[in-house]
Amino acid sequence: MDQKELIEKTVEFISWRFRNEASGHDWFHTDRVRKLALFLAEEEGADLFVVEMAALLHELDDWKLTDAEDAGSLPQTYMWMKSLGLSSDMQEKIVSVIRDVSFKGAGVETPAHSPEAKVVQDADRLDAMGAIGIARTFAYGGNHNRLIYDPEIEPVLHNRFDAYQTSQAPTINHFYEKLLLLKDRMNTNSAKVLAEKRHQFMEHYLSRFFDEWNIVT
Repeated sequence: MDQKELIEKTVEFISWRFRNEASGHDWFHTDRVRKLALFLAEEEGADLFVVEMAALLHELDDWKLTDAEDAGSLPQTYMWMKSLGLSSDMQEKIVSVIRDVSFKGAGVETPAHSPEAKVVQDADRLDAMGAIGIARTFAYGGNHNRLIYDPEIEPVLHNRFDAYQTSQAPTINHFYEKLLLLKDRMNTNSAKVLAEKRHQFMEHYLSRFFDEWNIVT
């Protein structure tokens, strides 16, 4: 198969696999990340095939959606790539990008080690910001039975991945524990411009949220 056919088969598989995902990590999230990543890749001169495949597969073994004990093992991702007949070298290029994508806590360094990783990481983080990011955040919180807000529970800037991973804090805390930190963690100039606008929207939303909350408290 040529690269176009490999992409088409992967789109078909991932769109089917995530068709009923209700936590904000559905197929449409993956497709938005793919499109954003390809846009950024054109600007940065990254390998478009590696970027597109990594963006399409980045949620397949994500720790938030699986019960895998080892968040870095990516068994389903490897299985799919092997079924496509991708070379071991290409598999490792794609996997290395996917492993760089996830946010792991405010105090945990998550460097992107290649141009491809930089654009996919930026694209995934951009989709966690702004109006869509807000909607996804509350979808995830509801899907995981989290409170919207509890003024008695302070946000925590986690310095260990396991602490961030197991947190059950209210959804509003997530803005302070992750989303508002993303603007300053973008890799590419194009992503920084987009992130600034989305960051401002989130700040405005939170201001309105607390204005309304405090009217009745």
